[in-house]
Amino acid sequence: MIGNSPALAEALGRFEGLYPETIELSLGRVLNALDLLGRPQDRLPPVIHVAGTNGKGSTCAFLRAMMEAAGLKVHVFTSPHLVRFNERIRLAGEIVDDARLIDWLERAYRAIQGHEITQFEATTATALLAFSEVPADVLILEVGLGGSYDATNVIDQPALSVITPVDFDHKAFLGSDLRKIAGEKAGIIKPGCPALTAIQRKVCDEVIAKRAEAVGAPLYRLKAHFIDAMPEDLGLVGEHQRANAALAAMAVQLFGNSTRIDQAAIFEGARKASWPARMQKLGPGPLTALVPDQQVWLDGGHNPHAARAIARQLQALPGRTALVSAMLASKDSTGFFMPFRQIRPDVFTLPNAPSHQGAEPQALAEAATTAGLKATACDSLEAALQAAAATGVDRILICGSLYLAGEVLARNEELPV
Repeated sequence: MIGNSPALAEALGRFEGLYPETIELSLGRVLNALDLLGRPQDRLPPVIHVAGTNGKGSTCAFLRAMMEAAGLKVHVFTSPHLVRFNERIRLAGEIVDDARLIDWLERAYRAIQGHEITQFEATTATALLAFSEVPADVLILEVGLGGSYDATNVIDQPALSVITPVDFDHKAFLGSDLRKIAGEKAGIIKPGCPALTAIQRKVCDEVIAKRAEAVGAPLYRLKAHFIDAMPEDLGLVGEHQRANAALAAMAVQLFGNSTRIDQAAIFEGARKASWPARMQKLGPGPLTALVPDQQVWLDGGHNPHAARAIARQLQALPGRTALVSAMLASKDSTGFFMPFRQIRPDVFTLPNAPSHQGAEPQALAEAATTAGLKATACDSLEAALQAAAATGVDRILICGSLYLAGEVLARNEELPV
């Protein structure tokens, strides 16, 4: 099965011994690590910093495609990865290779050993070191969790801060107060630096606007006509992707005041953008061979906002769909299944990917039942796929967890590129 090489796994594993006993909301550890590495954050190309609850990865994918269509060299940092850690670091258009990545990880470890730090903080610092040493025209930097205290929030003067739609997610870390969640996301807005926000709920828009005003940051809002202007044949599937593409297009135009990214490049990028596990139709492979009479689709959406977008897309497709789902135990599983009530898919639940705190399949099935769906607990991915296929549906959608999505891609031998 595809995955991290043993040498890369060993290099990543070294950071686990530095893990602090208690996690606190602070940038102190990552800033200390960056100081020990010579402050690479001061030697980066212009940065577009992207936060939000949903659509961050897709928006980054559209941004990259549009800028590359304009001939720019683009760095990208995203998380989590699906199959290989390397996916998180794209250097001037190419996913980092093992040899260079291991070298940067080892250099970072030598500098910070003896200091407490989480693996995400350490690998974020490593990524910034890599980005500082490879020339590029722009760095697209995706927030991992929240915003204010995320390890990526160490850029003093981003070229642009972008906030995608804000909703409930990661309640164990961010809580259930939407105003506070929006405040965390808005924490990436920096004094005097322009910011762009997607169309938000009123309460979120108010919080973002208040933050921008407080720090003197020009605030731009996505306009509906940008959404209407996007081409019909987007590279990513789903009506909700039009808003993500439009947000990226507006970001490109704001960023492009000095680089002259024209409409032709924006439209070309919108059509060419790719991002795995976002309404992705799987190709031939060991998993899809188990259900040869059905299409198998994959989406990593794992919260109610994402589920609403998925459900709308399924409503537009002919025929019947069954869901195969696993989720983290910390997720709002009932809230995830509620948007599917109108199309009433049968649901087949399974344990989440190994080494993650997944919801028990029976508990997940009960959550789907509470949402008004017929659900069956299964003990494996293979069993869930075959049980779903036995209902005679036209397609099977695997959803609910990015960790599950990574396992599916690995086991179907589809490597993200």
